[in-house]
Amino acid sequence: MSQHTFLFEIGLEEVPAQYVRNAVNQLKSLVENFLSDNRLTFDNVETFATPRRLTVRVNGLADKQTDFSEVAKGPAKRIAQDEEGNWTKAAQGFARGKGASVEDIYFEEVKGEEYVFINISQPGSQAADILQDVVSVIDQMSFPVSMHWASYDVKYIRPIHWMVALLDDQVLPLTFLNLTASNISRGHRYLGSQEVVIVDANAYEAALADEFVIVKQDERKALIEQQIEQLASENKYQIDIDADLLEEVTQIVEYPTAFIGNFDDKYLALPDEVLITSMKNHQRYFYVKDQAGKLLPLFLAVRNGNAEHLDNVRKGNQKVLTARLEDGFFFVNEDKTKTIQDFQDRLAKVTFHAEIGSLQEKMARTGQIAKYLAEKWSGQLADVQTGDITRTGEIYKFDLMTGIVDEFSELQGIMGEKYALAFGEAPAVATAIREHYMPISAEGELPASQLGKLFAVSDKLDSVISFFNIDRIPSGSNDPFALRRQTSGIVRILIENELTFDWKTDIISILQTVYGIEDQERLVELQTALSQFVNDRLKAILNDQEIRYDIADAVLQSHSADVLRKLAASKVLQAASEKASFKETLEAWNRILNLGAKARELNVQDVTIEESRFESDSEVALFNAAKGLEMTNDMQNNYNQLEALTPVITEFFDNNMVFAEDQTVQNNRLAILSMIAQAILTLADTNRINTK
Repeated sequence: MSQHTFLFEIGLEEVPAQYVRNAVNQLKSLVENFLSDNRLTFDNVETFATPRRLTVRVNGLADKQTDFSEVAKGPAKRIAQDEEGNWTKAAQGFARGKGASVEDIYFEEVKGEEYVFINISQPGSQAADILQDVVSVIDQMSFPVSMHWASYDVKYIRPIHWMVALLDDQVLPLTFLNLTASNISRGHRYLGSQEVVIVDANAYEAALADEFVIVKQDERKALIEQQIEQLASENKYQIDIDADLLEEVTQIVEYPTAFIGNFDDKYLALPDEVLITSMKNHQRYFYVKDQAGKLLPLFLAVRNGNAEHLDNVRKGNQKVLTARLEDGFFFVNEDKTKTIQDFQDRLAKVTFHAEIGSLQEKMARTGQIAKYLAEKWSGQLADVQTGDITRTGEIYKFDLMTGIVDEFSELQGIMGEKYALAFGEAPAVATAIREHYMPISAEGELPASQLGKLFAVSDKLDSVISFFNIDRIPSGSNDPFALRRQTSGIVRILIENELTFDWKTDIISILQTVYGIEDQERLVELQTALSQFVNDRLKAILNDQEIRYDIADAVLQSHSADVLRKLAASKVLQAASEKASFKETLEAWNRILNLGAKARELNVQDVTIEESRFESDSEVALFNAAKGLEMTNDMQNNYNQLEALTPVITEFFDNNMVFAEDQTVQNNRLAILSMIAQAILTLADTNRINTK
């Protein structure tokens, strides 16, 4: 069977840079699924992408589908034929559904009864015919943002303007909306031809390279990186190549040319963060330093084109950056005329959320939580001063009212720290103002200072509790207030710094003292919802740490409400699962858990145990062992104690019937088992662990 190459290009208006790579990877996956579903074998699928095109190339494609054969079983013979041997509608429908006729039916006996069978054989169709439907993958793609155009019902990330579909050198005239695929692509918007003939699927890269389009993403990225390093080396600059910025610039251009621009050195008086944010976040420029690591009045930009007329391009970029820096200069100077109190006073007039209150009210609640946690964590956060907690709670969001943060929102916290130091605040307070936002992403940096850790947890905890309290609980993918991210941040900080926090007792205490909630039913409702929400975040962390799914599930259902204990228990059980004795231990524990649940059902778990009514030595031994259990925060020690009970538990069940006729004896035994069950549940609900 010969092999072919299939090229499929979707030409669009410029796709936002952050979506290009994911979009073409999604296209690749869908095409692979299409080929597999249609029994077309292939070697691999390559991807190519620029802002104006998403392309896949299938290499080693079979020239036809693999043949299909199947033995299809239908209804029983008594249902397929009537008493006179005529085919019933059931038989006719079965045959028709298989693309056959009743003449193709034969009978075979299965477990003493005859059934209808049909041999189905379908030769494979030509690849060119099957590929006519590959455009269906376009409708299957999904994007964070999409749009309609013209009068079409179809939504896509950007309007589609052309398609290329080639099987080797043969054009496949696929149709989508009003478009028919051809072998004509388009070159660079300004430098290339608007009609580029692709003579063969394997000539794709070369044909577009001649028209100033480098279609391989990683080739463009490597070229940009090489150009940056060359300019840095020639001029003895230091240029940090930020990975995210490099990826974004790669997806903005089709033919990159890097160049150096400059700005007036008077702007070096601005904080470095303002300069870097202006260049990197707003203009997509790389900032430039000298060999000592000091910012220079220079930037490196990448144009979408060649080196022609580069001076004009440089001047245009310099003009745009200067306007941005001038804004920064104005706002910083304007902010210097104010005091922290001026900014703080405005916070009372700014709404955090209509149903929750002002920013100032949020800060007051956060300050109360911080004081509660500071007392709880006094051992780990011994250097935190009470006065610093109070002051941080009063001002830690003041910079949101500054002109510079209003203009450059990415600098919240960062400029707060700088301004706080300039206004004479304690360094610890200033640092906490910056760090309370951390982490700002799933894998983002965590706060380093003790006061920063305290307020990072307290501020996020207030946000989560406040929104849960007004029933704004995330559902599905909907999380407009980023509560999942904030809760994950809390969990990461707790784990990283080994800070204990009980999502039952501590949460209820905070709900009562900070939020004034006294209704017991509401307290339990909120606490339960918050605990489950935290469990969901912890589940992801356990998965990242490669904890077995069933062990993670069991630990998350334990009676412990502290993430540190759950994490420790998962690691202990994961290690123990490698032991030969693990299955036997869990089987003993699970018998205990099942009967412990029965004790709760019968409401006898807390009955007074009458030792005088014990009937066997094994019963006495189990009771003494249960009394000797001392569950602590050391999960390994807890496991060891419970593991040691295995032979005692086995001996008990071998020699005693739990549900004795004598009610007192039965209650005794259930109560003992309940004691041990409660100890096991400090580790996990081990019934959820697979022992097979």
